[in-house]
Amino acid sequence: METFDYSAVGARIKALRKKKHLNQIELANLIGKSLRTVQKYETGEIEVSVGVVNDLAKVLDSTPTYILGYDTEVTPITSMADVLNFLFHIEQVDGLNFSINVNRPPHSREWQCALTFRGKDKQSPLNADMCLFLEDWEGQREELRSYALTQAAYQKWQEQTLAYYAATPVELAEPKELSKEERIKRRNEYLESLQQEGITE
Repeated sequence: METFDYSAVGARIKALRKKKHLNQIELANLIGKSLRTVQKYETGEIEVSVGVVNDLAKVLDSTPTYILGYDTEVTPITSMADVLNFLFHIEQVDGLNFSINVNRPPHSREWQCALTFRGKDKQSPLNADMCLFLEDWEGQREELRSYALTQAAYQKWQEQTLAYYAATPVELAEPKELSKEERIKRRNEYLESLQQEGITE
């Protein structure tokens, strides 16, 4: 988890420990680590794994995202435009690619639209992470809908998931304006690739 400032993570662990009136030995015993390991966590000398962060959050009455310093606050969603703007931002993430599937009558019984991420897309390595997340999310949502999972447990899963993926950095790919000639060339290449896919399928 290279993206975190572990001295800042350590400072938050120390502050939470003191707030709970625990010494380092007591905290070490509660999470099954040595005193020296806890000392290194608090000074930022060593990386704190996501599993340990989850244990610390439970023992220190906090959240994994707070301990890691990941800001879960988002701009309030007040209109449909906010939702659409978020989708436009997803489109700019380098390493993530999706297709938009639209089914509507009379070609389909229902009007359905979906974003589809191909998990084995070699050109888009983050797609596999997205597919794993969406599969897990649907399982959690089903558990919640069927009352097998409490709202608190669902929120805990959200926190742990955010903490896990907070260590996966992404870069935004700024779209480039192409010249007319380059755009036509790429358009022809694209149409040719579609034709070849149709032949091989």
